[in-house]
Amino acid sequence: MLADDQPLIRAGLRVLLADTPDLQLVGEAGTGVEAVGLTGRLRPDVVVMDLRMPELDGIAATQQIAEKYPQTRVLVLTTFDDDEYLYGALRAGASGFLVKDVALDDLLSAIRVVAAGDALIAPSVTRRLVDALTGRGPEARGTGPRSLGATGGRGPAAITEREREVLTLVGGGRSNAEIAADLVISVATAKAHVARLLTKLDARDRVQLVILAYEFGLVSPGR
Repeated sequence: MLADDQPLIRAGLRVLLADTPDLQLVGEAGTGVEAVGLTGRLRPDVVVMDLRMPELDGIAATQQIAEKYPQTRVLVLTTFDDDEYLYGALRAGASGFLVKDVALDDLLSAIRVVAAGDALIAPSVTRRLVDALTGRGPEARGTGPRSLGATGGRGPAAITEREREVLTLVGGGRSNAEIAADLVISVATAKAHVARLLTKLDARDRVQLVILAYEFGLVSPGR
C-alpha cells in the first residue's frame, strides 16, 4: 500500500508496481489518517510511507500501524533524511528507511526485503543511526540500547558462536537469504537463528540487532 500526499509520487509508484509481477498494489492513502484506516481494512504486507502528510504525519501513522497491525511492515520513503525523522520513524516501528533519490530497482528490492521480515536502512544514514543509538554520536539523546530495552542486561556471552556469526552478518546489513548463503545453511535455519537472537538479547526487531552488533564490537562503522 502507498501512503503519500503527493498524487504525482503515488502515480509514479503505481506505474512502477504495475510492471512488477510479484508485487501487488492494494491501496493508496493521501493522509496519515487514511493510511491507518486503509491498513486496518486491507492488511497489506507493506506500507510505503511518506513522513510529511496532512492530518497525521508519517511517524505517528507508523506508530499506530505498528501497534494495531503488527503483521504489516512499514517502509519509510521520504525526501527528508534528517536525523530527527530517521530516529522518530524507527522508534515508531518502521522496518525500513529510504530517501526518494533511491534507484527504482533498489526500492522494489527494499519492499521485498521488508515484506520478508528483514529491516533495511539506506547506507547513507546507517552510520548516523548507529552512532546516535549507541550514544557515540553528537546527536545521541539517551537512546542507547539499554534505554531501548535491547539487551536486558545480557551481552554477547549469552549467545552461541554460530549466533555470533549470524549477528555479525545482520550488523553488516545482510538479509536472511544472504546470511544463509554466507554460512551455507538454509534460509529457514538463518531465520531461526535470527529469531533466537531477538529472544536472547531481548531485541524488539532487526534494527536493534544491527545496533547491538555495533555495540558488541562485532561490526565497525566502516566495515
